[in-house]
Amino acid sequence: MAYLLTFTIFAALFLASVFLYRYGNIPRQHILVTLSVLTAWCFSFLIVFTIPLDVTSTLYRQCVMEHQPIASTDSNVTTIVNLLAVPQECQEPWGMLPENVLRNLWRIIYWSSQFLTWLIMPLMQSYLKAGDFTIKGKLKSALIENAIYYGSYLFICGVLLIYIAAKGISLDWQKLKAIASSASNTWGLFLLVLLLGYALVEVPRSLWNNAKPGFTLQYAYFKAAKLSTDKAEAEEHVDDVLESLQCISRAVPNNHVLRPCVETILRKVPIELQERASRNFARSGGNGLGGTTSTIVPSEKALVRIHKQVIKSLQTLQRTEALWSVQVNVVLHLEDVARNIHSAEHRFKTEFPRQRSQFERIFYSATVQWYWECLLRSPFLKALCVLTATMSAMVVWSELTFFSSHPVLSIFANVINVAKHSYDFFTIELFSMIVLLYFFYCTYSTILRIRFLNLYYLAPHHQTNEHSLIFSGMLLCRLTPPMCLNFLGLIHMDSHIIQERIMETDYTQIMGHMDVIGIISNGFNIYFPMCMLAFCLATWFSLGSRALNALGFQQFLQHETIATELVQEGKDLIAREKRRRQRAEEAMSRRRDFTRGETLPSQDYLGKYRSTGGAGGNTAGFNGNRTPADGLLRDGDVGYDYAAVSSSSALGVPRSLSEEINDRFGVSAQMQVGFRVPNEQEEAENERRIVGAPPRGLFDDV
Repeated sequence: MAYLLTFTIFAALFLASVFLYRYGNIPRQHILVTLSVLTAWCFSFLIVFTIPLDVTSTLYRQCVMEHQPIASTDSNVTTIVNLLAVPQECQEPWGMLPENVLRNLWRIIYWSSQFLTWLIMPLMQSYLKAGDFTIKGKLKSALIENAIYYGSYLFICGVLLIYIAAKGISLDWQKLKAIASSASNTWGLFLLVLLLGYALVEVPRSLWNNAKPGFTLQYAYFKAAKLSTDKAEAEEHVDDVLESLQCISRAVPNNHVLRPCVETILRKVPIELQERASRNFARSGGNGLGGTTSTIVPSEKALVRIHKQVIKSLQTLQRTEALWSVQVNVVLHLEDVARNIHSAEHRFKTEFPRQRSQFERIFYSATVQWYWECLLRSPFLKALCVLTATMSAMVVWSELTFFSSHPVLSIFANVINVAKHSYDFFTIELFSMIVLLYFFYCTYSTILRIRFLNLYYLAPHHQTNEHSLIFSGMLLCRLTPPMCLNFLGLIHMDSHIIQERIMETDYTQIMGHMDVIGIISNGFNIYFPMCMLAFCLATWFSLGSRALNALGFQQFLQHETIATELVQEGKDLIAREKRRRQRAEEAMSRRRDFTRGETLPSQDYLGKYRSTGGAGGNTAGFNGNRTPADGLLRDGDVGYDYAAVSSSSALGVPRSLSEEINDRFGVSAQMQVGFRVPNEQEEAENERRIVGAPPRGLFDDV
C-alpha cells in the first residue's frame, strides 16, 4: 500500500515547509538557501516517518519466512512449495511496499543528505559569511575555510586507514563506504547523546514549570532583562562598526577603484543607521575610533573584513530587536493571565487589546480564552509532564540495557517482541512512530533552543539568518541517521548489537554495520549511549547552568541573587514599555479627536513617528524631538517604539512583526555614496520607499 509512503513524503515536506516559513525569511533569502535547507529538513523528517514502515515490512517478511513450507529437493533440483502463498498468521501491514522500494528510497535519502551536510551546505555557509565582493572571491574564501576545516577530518581518516592497514584488513569500496558512514554516525551519536541527555529531563521539567503561572512570569522577566542586554550590546557593536565604516567611506575618494566596494557595503546599511553614524561623527568632532580621521585609503582586505562585520552586526541587531518585541508581548500576556486568573466574570481581559480576527471572535472568544488560559492549561501541561517523564524514564532504562538480549531488558524491545509474536503490525507501527516522534521532539526542540556563542541561533518570526538555517540543516542531517540506528538497537532490530542472526531492515542494510573498526563497533557505539544517565543527572541538578552562571553567563536559577536582580530589572523594563504604549495610545487618541474621527493613513502614521516635520504634525507625549534615525538607535537607553505598534492596531491599521522590522531594516537597498544627511526632498522619497526589500542574499554583491 504505497499510499502510506506517499502520505509520509507529503507530511515531511509540509512540516519542513512550516518550520522554514516560521524561522526563515523566504522572500529575502536566496532560493538556493531555501531549497537546500528545505531538502535537508524534509529528508530528516522523512527518515523518521518512514522507519516504522521499514520495521513492519521487515517483520512481515520475517513472519512469511518463518511460516514458509520446508523446501524439498528432487533430482538435485530445489523446488519451493507454495512459495507465493502467504500464511494466514501474517497479516500484511498497512505500509507494506514492493520489494526494493524502501531500499532505493534509503539510498537516495541517505547519500543525498550526507552530500548536503558534509559538502554543499558547509560551502554555502562559508560563502554567505564571506565578505568578498565577487563570486570568485567568495568561492575562494569558502574553499579555503572548508579546506582548513576538512583537513582535520582527512588527518583523522588517514590515521584510521593506517590503523586498519596495520590490522591486516583489506579495503574495498564497500568497506570505505562503511568507514565513512561509521565516522559520520559516530560523530552524530556523540552529539545525540548530549542533546537527549539534556532534553529527556528538560522537556518534562519545562512542561511542569510552564504549568505554574508565577514561575513562568518570573522567567519571562528574566529573559526580558537578558534580551535587553543583548539588544544594547548589539546596538553598541553596530555603532562601533559603522563608525569604522564611516572613516573608511570618507577616506576612499569617489573616483577610486575601491569606491564600488564601499558603496556595496553602504547598501547593506539602513539609511537611518547611516544618519545616526553621521550625527555621532559630527558630535565627536570628526574623530574616528583611533582619535583622528585617517586619510589613508584602506586595502581590499580591510574592506572585506569590515563587510563581514557589517553583515554580522546588522543581522544580530535585527534579530535581537525582533526577539525583544516578541518577549515584551509574551510578558504582557502572562501579566494579563495573572490578573484574570481570579476574575469572577470568566472573561479574559487584556491591558492592551489588539484587533482580533473573525475566526478568533467566533471560536476563541474572551470566555473560551479565560477557561483555557486560567483553568485548563495548567492541568493539561501537568498531564503532559507526567507522560513525557514516563517516556523519558523508559528511554533511559532502555539505553542502559539494550545490549542485553538474554534476558531482554529493554522496554521497547519487549513491547515489539510481544506485538511480533501476535503479528500485530499495527501496534508495532504505532508504537515505533510514538517512540521516534518523542526522540524527534526531544532532539530537535533542543536544537531550536541552543545558541553557539550567538553565531548560530534559530529565532522565530522570520528572524533566523541564512547561515543559521544552513547550520540547523547540517545538524539534522547528521543527527537523524544515528538517532534511527539507535532506535533500531533499542528494539533489537540490529543483529550486530544483540549478536543474533535476524532479518534486518532495509535501512540497516543500506547504512551498513560499523564493524570495520572494532574499537567503535564493540565499544563506543554500545557503551557510550549508557553515558546518557550521567547527562540526565547533570541536567536534573542543573550542573551546566550552575557552571555557566559561575563563569558569568547568567542562567535562571531560583533563589540566586543574580537571577533575582535580573527579574527585577525585567519588571522595570516592562513597566517602562507599558508606559510608552499608554502614552502612544493617548497621543493617537488626541490625534483622532483633532482630525475629527478621520482614519489616519498608514503612511501618515509612519511619517509621524519617523520625522520631525511634515504631515506627521505634533508628537506630544511620545518623544518630542525625534529625527528619522531615532527609530533605530537612539541616545541613552531609549529603545524601539513598540508603543507605535499597539497604537496602530488601535487605529485599525494592523501590522505584522515583519512590517515592524521592515520599518527599520527595509531601506538598506537604497544606493548611498558616503554618509550624509539627506535633504527634505530625499527624506520624503525615503519615506515613500521605507518598505523596500534589501539585497536578497547570496549574489547581491555581484
